[in-house]
Amino acid sequence: MGFPTHRLRRLRNNAVIRCLVKETELSVNDLIYPLFVEKGSRKKTEVKSMPGVYRFSLDSIAKEAKDVEQLGIPAIILFGIPEKKDPRASGAYAENGVVQQALRAIRAEAKKILLITDVCLCEYTDHGHCGIVGKDGSIENAPTLELLAKSAVSHAEAGADIVAPSDMMDGRVAAIRKALDRQRFVDTPIMSYAAKYASAFYGPFRDAAESTPKFGDRKTHQMDPANVREALREVALDIEEGADIVMVKPALAYLDVIYRIRRKFNVPVAAYNVSGEYSMVKAAARNGWVDGEKIMLEILTAIKRAGADMILTYFAREAARLLKK
Repeated sequence: MGFPTHRLRRLRNNAVIRCLVKETELSVNDLIYPLFVEKGSRKKTEVKSMPGVYRFSLDSIAKEAKDVEQLGIPAIILFGIPEKKDPRASGAYAENGVVQQALRAIRAEAKKILLITDVCLCEYTDHGHCGIVGKDGSIENAPTLELLAKSAVSHAEAGADIVAPSDMMDGRVAAIRKALDRQRFVDTPIMSYAAKYASAFYGPFRDAAESTPKFGDRKTHQMDPANVREALREVALDIEEGADIVMVKPALAYLDVIYRIRRKFNVPVAAYNVSGEYSMVKAAARNGWVDGEKIMLEILTAIKRAGADMILTYFAREAARLLKK
């Protein structure tokens, strides 16, 4: 009986060797933590479908951001829940809107953490769609671009370091870039949700942000989960329009998309480990079916291995504690 010439197990014999030959290194520096903010005071409300995730009132969001900063997490992304909603999403671009106030409050307490804002209208419209709805019930592209650009500028004025349009309207990166430059925010980067799919994994997020559409769906602007060549076209167009970072959302079921984008484009790639991906792990762990911490790190490592330079994840706090040990 012969023996194999190459014994790959030699490089797995102990933890030190395994560490030396590790191909993908997950770091706290890869993480971006999503935060939900609402008006009011002394509120910290757990999202029932997202155990461990909370909605913070304006007077408590700065402390949360400071705690995140002290964990070494380099960035947060803010999602706002306004007190009132209307057809034109006026809370999205109001000078004293919930995100605008949160940005100023956080910057006063957390000096170093990078502040990213989600730029979309769905949390602010009374119908829950990502844009202006026409008389025929369709999303009107041109008037939506105007309001998205207005929102992005208001975020930059309030202190956002990066703006992240998530609406998937055609031409929104160009419109936002033009508006930012016109207001002298030429150094404010755009992180575009370039390949955002019409996914069933967003359910818990919509609970948190109160952004479930009152009618219809978002399939006319978000991508078909079956398509990857279309994602490459979306990314190419966003880069051409001025996107500095491109994002794939969701992450776990779209690792092939992340990989294809990473191979084709020489720009930073972000991936959003979304609410449904998070909640599935939490539910299984609570039932004792899986080791939640190990699965969390395995998922995040897989997303990075696929090619993501940064990962937006509700696991960021837990992962940071483990990665710093």
